[in-house]
Order: sequence, then structure tokens, then C-alpha cells
Amino acid sequence: MQAFLKGATIQSAKPQKDKAAAGPSGEKKQKALPWVEKYRPKCVDEVAFQEEVVAVLKKSLEGADLPNLLFYGPPGTGKTSTILAAARELFGPVLYRQRVLELNASDERGIQVVRDKVKRFAQLTVAGTRSDGKPCPHFKIIILDEADSMTAPAQAALRRTMEKESRTTRFCLICNYISRIIEPLTSRCSKFRFKPLANQIQRQRLLDICAKEDLKYTSESIDALVRVSEGDLRKAITYLQSAARLNTEKEITEKAITEIAGNIVDEGYAATQVLGQLHEAIIERDIGDKQKSAITEKMAVVDKCLTDGADEYLQMLSLCSVMMQQAAENN
Repeated sequence: MQAFLKGATIQSAKPQKDKAAAGPSGEKKQKALPWVEKYRPKCVDEVAFQEEVVAVLKKSLEGADLPNLLFYGPPGTGKTSTILAAARELFGPVLYRQRVLELNASDERGIQVVRDKVKRFAQLTVAGTRSDGKPCPHFKIIILDEADSMTAPAQAALRRTMEKESRTTRFCLICNYISRIIEPLTSRCSKFRFKPLANQIQRQRLLDICAKEDLKYTSESIDALVRVSEGDLRKAITYLQSAARLNTEKEITEKAITEIAGNIVDEGYAATQVLGQLHEAIIERDIGDKQKSAITEKMAVVDKCLTDGADEYLQMLSLCSVMMQQAAENN
């Protein structure tokens, strides 16, 4: 009898415990959601500054059909957001989880992934209808993010899978450098280049987020965000959230953005980052065109050497010596 009563008390206490645990954790999850995810476009119309891609996708969505796609361009321009928004519009919230496979090819980049995960998902038959009555396409979508990190054998294996499963599967390859994708793959996809976002578009998006989050900010801080992000909206939103967390009660200033972005040359930041900042400073500097061209030419050489893995300290010394020489000639 005691055991029975004990069991009853435990069972009756459990729902309360679960309920109590669910409440705060649900709230915490909502609070801790990164703004990059929170303000990710939910539909194709919300994608900023990529008019050509949006126009083609909207036509495809009207007919509930889609070709194989290849999105390429700089980071933070909306490549992944665009295809995820299109997939949500095609399948609806219920079928989306069943019909879309998203893989980050920089982590899962070998031929085994193509043979196992990709091939297995591509061979699955599609079934089900949308609850809202809209036409549902007869295919699935496989999204391979950072596809330029895939090995050459994996890309070659993917070519055959794309052909064989074309009736039931569409592929979307996303990369920064299209030159690293083999020709047989690029020829099977509709290619779209994503441009770096214009300053005005970035500024408007940041101001919208500031209004929704009820942030205090200065006009100079928004300009600084646009400047340091260099067309990368994801980076700008991340910096804005970091600044908001560090300045909860105070106004977000240009100085706060500069400190978060690491816009200081002499505090151990990456040489490539220093190079970009020096380039901006040289272009704005009041020196002769001949001196500017000599310094920027040397910057190009240093950038290539750093990409090839040369020593950062020696390369920066070499660049600084040229800058000092040209500055002396200018005087």
C-alpha cells in the first residue's frame, strides 16, 4: 500500500516538475536565440538585394518546380537563407522536415557522406500533401552548404547521384568560390551569384532590428557596423547583438563597435584583417597617386603571400618598409 501511494505521489509530482522545467527553459531558449537566426528571412520576398535570384525563385515556386541550383558569392549575402525560405514556401511547415536535408559540406566533405547520407536520402520516395491545400512538389531538396570544401572524389560521386535521382530530388550547392566546384557539377545547375549587400540595404536592416529590439544607438555606430562588415549582413547583425549585450543600459556607440570588430592594428589581430584596414586608410590618405599605386601593389603581393601561408610578421614588415619609403618620397 505504501509503495502504491509512493508511486502515486511520484507520478502526480512529475507533470508539475516537467511543467516547471518547461516554462523557464522555453523562455531561455527564446531569449538566447541569435539574432542572425531570429531575423533570418522566412519567405523569398524578405531576401534583401538579390533581385534576380528572387525573381527566378518566385517563378519556380508558382509552378511548384525547381531546377538544381548553385549559389555562390561572399559570406553573409543570403545564400543559405534564400534556399531555406524557398523550401519552406514549397513544402510548408509540416513537410519541410521530411523533404529537406541540409548538410555542411565543410564538416562532412568526403565521398562516404555522398555514398551514405546523400544517396540514402535521395532514394527515399516522397509522399504526403500540404495541410493548407497548396500544390506540393514531387521532389525533395538536398542543400550542400560550403560545397567548395568537398573533396574532388566526393564531387565526382555527387555528379552521378544528381543524374540518377533527378526525378525525385533537387540539389542546391552553396559555395563562396565557384572555381572550386568541378565543371560537370556546375553544368548541371542553374548558377546565381549573390552580391555583397549595398550599404543602404544593410543600414535599413540594422535599423529595423534596432527598432524591434528597442536599442539605443547613435547614427555613427550604425555607419561603423556597415563599414566593418564589408557587405556581410550576418557579421553586422552579430556585431550589433554583441554590442547590445555589452551595453545593456547604455547607448551603442561607434567606439563599442570598433572594439568588438577588432578594428585596431596593434593588438594582435590577423594580418589579413590589418591589411584590409590599412588599404582603406591608404586610399583615404592625402598622398600622391604614384605612392598609392606602389603601396597597393605591394599589398596585393603581401595578400597573396599570406594566402599561401607565409609568415605574417615578415610580410607586415615588408609592407611597412614600402609604405615608409613611399611616404618619404611623397614628402
